[in-house]
Amino acid sequence: MENKSHAFVAGIFVLLLGLAALLALYWLGGAKDDTHDYVVVTKQNIGGLNPQAQVRYRGIRVGKVSDIRLDPDDYSNILVTISVREDVPLTKGTVAKLNYQGVTGLAHILLLETGKDKAPLEPDDEKPPQIMMIPSLFDELGESGAATLKQAQLLMASANAMLSEENRKHLTATLANLETASAHMKPALENLNGSLIQIRKLVDDQNVKKLSAAAGEVAPLLADTRVLIGKMQAATDKLDGAIGDASAGGTAALMPRLNELASDFSTTSRQLSRVLRILEDSPQGLVFGAPALPPGPGEPGFANGGGQ
Repeated sequence: MENKSHAFVAGIFVLLLGLAALLALYWLGGAKDDTHDYVVVTKQNIGGLNPQAQVRYRGIRVGKVSDIRLDPDDYSNILVTISVREDVPLTKGTVAKLNYQGVTGLAHILLLETGKDKAPLEPDDEKPPQIMMIPSLFDELGESGAATLKQAQLLMASANAMLSEENRKHLTATLANLETASAHMKPALENLNGSLIQIRKLVDDQNVKKLSAAAGEVAPLLADTRVLIGKMQAATDKLDGAIGDASAGGTAALMPRLNELASDFSTTSRQLSRVLRILEDSPQGLVFGAPALPPGPGEPGFANGGGQ
């Protein structure tokens, strides 16, 4: 009888333990929601992503990864089957992205809305619709890092080519020439500084006042000059009128007198020329007078044939 009571207690304990295990499994598994399958297509590496990984929609857990396999039609593609709750509003503009959680490195699928196509993505359990995966942050950093390293290598190669031995010699020579030019420029700068000091002295307040006073004195002089020019213009007009005036008081009446004076001057010049010629032939006549003319025919002392 005692053995039967022990077996009964052991059976009840086993039943209670099984019931507790079922309750624990139900509690840990949580409530089962209706889900639909979708296929995420990617050509990228999905290191760290495993089956049963979480699927999040804008940060909210909405499902899990149920399968990962290669595309039998194109081995460059990776097909990731995900189960998502039916109440998640997926659209044709929804994309997937591989995201990593904290410092653990565990990957999960993050669903994002691009807004390019807001038409609902209809579920189909027989042929699940596909969702494209975009590059993750680490992929973008890797690509940009590779491009940056390539550019850095090109930059270093260009720097090495630019700083070759020959170019270094040219650069050294250029620096030496610049140093020499700087040494030659120093006296010029000192002279320029002295010139600026002289100019500053020249345009000081006192000289500016003198220049202003001189400008004030020049103004009346310019006014007088304008008046004088006006008077000269009037005199010129009168002279032009006098030259064209044919009256007795005009300049045109002087022309006959000037012609007569010129004729007298010509006659006097001929007489003076004759006197000068006589003086040249017999200069003693200037002291003793003009020599007497030889007697002509019929006059006393006339001799025929040059005799008496």
